[in-house]
Amino acid sequence: MQQNQVRSLIYSLQQNVRKVIVGKDEAIELALIALLCKGHVLIEDVPGVGKTTLVAALAKSLNCSFKRIQFTPDVMPSDITGFTLPSLQTGEMEFKPGAVMSQLVLADEINRTSPKTQSSLLEVMEEGQVTVDGVTHPLPRPFMVLATQNPVDFVGTYPLPEAQMDRFFLRISIGYPSIEEEMDVLERYSGQVSPLQTLAPVCSAGDVIAMQEEVGSVYCSREVRSYVAQIAACTRSHPALLLGVSPRGAIALIRAAQACAVLAGRDYILPDDVKRMALPVLSHRLILTPEARMKGQSAQNILLSLLSSVPVPVKLP
Repeated sequence: MQQNQVRSLIYSLQQNVRKVIVGKDEAIELALIALLCKGHVLIEDVPGVGKTTLVAALAKSLNCSFKRIQFTPDVMPSDITGFTLPSLQTGEMEFKPGAVMSQLVLADEINRTSPKTQSSLLEVMEEGQVTVDGVTHPLPRPFMVLATQNPVDFVGTYPLPEAQMDRFFLRISIGYPSIEEEMDVLERYSGQVSPLQTLAPVCSAGDVIAMQEEVGSVYCSREVRSYVAQIAACTRSHPALLLGVSPRGAIALIRAAQACAVLAGRDYILPDDVKRMALPVLSHRLILTPEARMKGQSAQNILLSLLSSVPVPVKLP
């Protein structure tokens, strides 16, 4: 697939999702970038701003299988991955697929379930497979987990562990709409039919896989790789950070920059691509020291400060 075809398909997806999501082009584009990079998305924001609606609109725009998992404290790991039972006909053990056996999976309110159930997604998100009773079952392609969580409602929630957070390719915050945008939302949703019900697929699973392969062909120079490595190293030595960016995070930043370049019509990465994707890709992977939290510092502000201090490479492709 050529880059102009990728851009055309991405534009069609954006326009389709915009029929439902008003004025949140940045959030839509970030979700599509994660899709291109075979990554998983954590959508973190206050209730009612359209987290689940964004995922549902993306799922309806793709001709892929879709399942929603509503996480609650009583959800078990076997509900996610599946389980084996003896067959009544043959007597042999038979695998019963769990809710994760789908191309697109919405993990709604992921921090409302226990850490044991949360950990059932670790292999799924990293390896694209599930192992039940010693037998490994591959997941369908393309595969993507989109999780939502509410950062302000802490009653009955379980914070995601560092290993789980690191497996999310990027984090999206939607935010409240402006007055004009909210008026548009009210107009669209005041009719008899919800805009979500009118969406039709504009992209097939084969198209998604072809676009993902195209992203990997984007050139990344040695200078840009050095730039990303320096950013990662600075987070690991920063006095206000207890945990810096992992190599997985640095790889994710390169991949996100490649997708960003494709959307811009280029076959090579610019430092600006790296800087643009640094916050959504890296900020959720950083853990502040208690002293930094007491001083009111945030991972985003620290990351912005680091980006301004790391020398930008001058030599370009």
